[in-house]
Amino acid sequence: MLKEEKQQAESQLVNANNATIIVGRRLWDSVEAIQDGFAVFDQDNVMVAANSAYLRPFEGLESVGPGITYSELLSIATEKGIIDIGDMSRSSWMQDMTLRWTTKGIEARTLRLWNGTFIKLIDQRARDGDTVSLALNITDTIRYEAKLKNARSRAEAANRAKSAFLANMSHEIRTPMNGVVGMADLLADTKLDEEQRLFIDTIKSSGEALLVLINDVLDYSKIEADKIKLRSDVFDLERAIHEIAMLLQPGLQDKDVDLIIDYDLFLPTHFIGDAGRVRQVLNNLIGNAIKFTSHGHVLVRVVGLPAQDGAAQRVHISIEDTGIGIPPDMIHHIFGEFNQVEDDRNRAFEGTGLGLAITKKLITLMGGEVWVDSEIGTGSSFGFHLTMPIGAKPETSIERVPDWLGRVVVVDGQGLNRRIIEKQLRMAGLDTEKHRLGEEVFGKAYDASDVFLIDQRLPDMLGTGLAEKLRADGFQGSIILFSTTPSLPKTAKTTVSRVMQKPVRRRDLFAALASLKEPKTLNGPSLIQPTLPEPIAPKNLRPMRILAAEDNKTNRLVFSKLIKSLNVELIFATNGREAIDAYKAEKPDLIFMDISMPGIDGLEATRIIRQIEQDKAIERTTIVALTAHAMAGDDHSILASGLDYHLTKPFRKDEIFARIAEEIPEQCLPVFPELVKVAQG
Repeated sequence: MLKEEKQQAESQLVNANNATIIVGRRLWDSVEAIQDGFAVFDQDNVMVAANSAYLRPFEGLESVGPGITYSELLSIATEKGIIDIGDMSRSSWMQDMTLRWTTKGIEARTLRLWNGTFIKLIDQRARDGDTVSLALNITDTIRYEAKLKNARSRAEAANRAKSAFLANMSHEIRTPMNGVVGMADLLADTKLDEEQRLFIDTIKSSGEALLVLINDVLDYSKIEADKIKLRSDVFDLERAIHEIAMLLQPGLQDKDVDLIIDYDLFLPTHFIGDAGRVRQVLNNLIGNAIKFTSHGHVLVRVVGLPAQDGAAQRVHISIEDTGIGIPPDMIHHIFGEFNQVEDDRNRAFEGTGLGLAITKKLITLMGGEVWVDSEIGTGSSFGFHLTMPIGAKPETSIERVPDWLGRVVVVDGQGLNRRIIEKQLRMAGLDTEKHRLGEEVFGKAYDASDVFLIDQRLPDMLGTGLAEKLRADGFQGSIILFSTTPSLPKTAKTTVSRVMQKPVRRRDLFAALASLKEPKTLNGPSLIQPTLPEPIAPKNLRPMRILAAEDNKTNRLVFSKLIKSLNVELIFATNGREAIDAYKAEKPDLIFMDISMPGIDGLEATRIIRQIEQDKAIERTTIVALTAHAMAGDDHSILASGLDYHLTKPFRKDEIFARIAEEIPEQCLPVFPELVKVAQG
């Protein structure tokens, strides 16, 4: 019995031993089949086993195999030139590899063999003290990464070339387009028959549409290339919105649409952020609202909530319109690239379909979010929020209205406008009275201390007509006219105290009220005369001097014709050197500076002029860039050179006139024709 049990045990032991041998052989066959190297070193750093892949670099060297120590392996690898040790000495390399091997956590190391093969060594200590070493062939990976790096370098070089090409093409296209659009603008002011005016309008609209396409494609290209760099400067948000509104007013001339701004009375106006990008977003959204609205209103509403313990504001800006609206299934579609809502109602509105895509990307870059609500036939509301630090510049206090001021009578056909103005006036403690129609004020008694705020475009009459009737009825108080055009209507010279361009900033409105003259009492009744500018003796005045630096002959002609109606002294320079000399000799009140000019360009000329001002401690002259460089970010580099403002070509009459109007010195004669007539009586 015992003999049988012993035989059975021996048989099981043999079977187990055979099974172990089979498992070991299979395991080793598997290790041998691996294309990467595998080896085991014992506690004394002696190689116990290694597969063929691990030994292949040492092929033909009989001493390399199980029994060799790790240090001997390193010595042979360097002595025979198997490993490319680069600029390191043999002893330094061996010392470095030995130190690595003896460290507790052995770091991975990539080696390059003599034949260009790359091996990545991954070594790990076992619990019994042995070390398992893997030698992974990563040559294909290294080569692929090199190809990727090379491809990336080529792509970046191509992108730089593309950006340079686009910037150059932008400049080259805009230069002749300035001549086309500018001359068309000048022709539109001449005597034309109906057919000729149609031709001119077509040339203008086509040229301007082409420029919009160029701007969108250039801007989107730069965003896609991740070349947008955000700036952080203090800027006046309320003023920026009103300036954009002023520039977009021409798009409202032939529409029954009011552009209204409702800026929260308690919200700061100065913030820190990228003013150029914020303006670009606002220009896109407000411009779109005007484009798709034929009647009603476009309302820009700005509110905010304190953030970051009061150091910043989460500013919410919404642009509401009464336009054509957007179908529900197209709401998200409109923010895509080259997308437009295609239906019969909006095929008349041309564009690249990039405006909203650019807007969304810019808002996202600034850490904000954009959204839209819309209803077909009712209108749309686009909104976005940005969290911006409050600007360090102290808020300018709103001027205090005089104590003698009585009621402020608001006559405006737009209900939203009436409510916004009333809210602003009541905050200052003023008694207000609102009317939608001009005829509603007749039959009422008004004192000379009362003030009328009248919109020029009322549902039942013109504001100037209402002013004439008020004067005819004996009203002797002040009348302030709100108009979309800054010039003084001829019929208003003797009836209106002041004309203010819409939309009116609250700060400007209160400044206008504060500047009114107190009525004088004569024989009982109050009497106040219109507060038109008092003429100053011509002998004390001189024409405003404007220096324009422009190398292109056509552009000089266009610019001179654009401002020919103005009472100014125009001086031309054809390059940067002439601009510097003219500045020294003529001491201009305003400079329009082209950027790309031969020899000394506009940027260098500006830097030299600024240095002259600094050295001589003289007053800074406003310099406006007039340039065909219109890629996103060009304005940043241009303004950084010392220029104050940036206008892109083609020349736009309203932009140039607005900038001139801002810079008229007190010692100069009236510049605009209407005011010249008023000053001359």
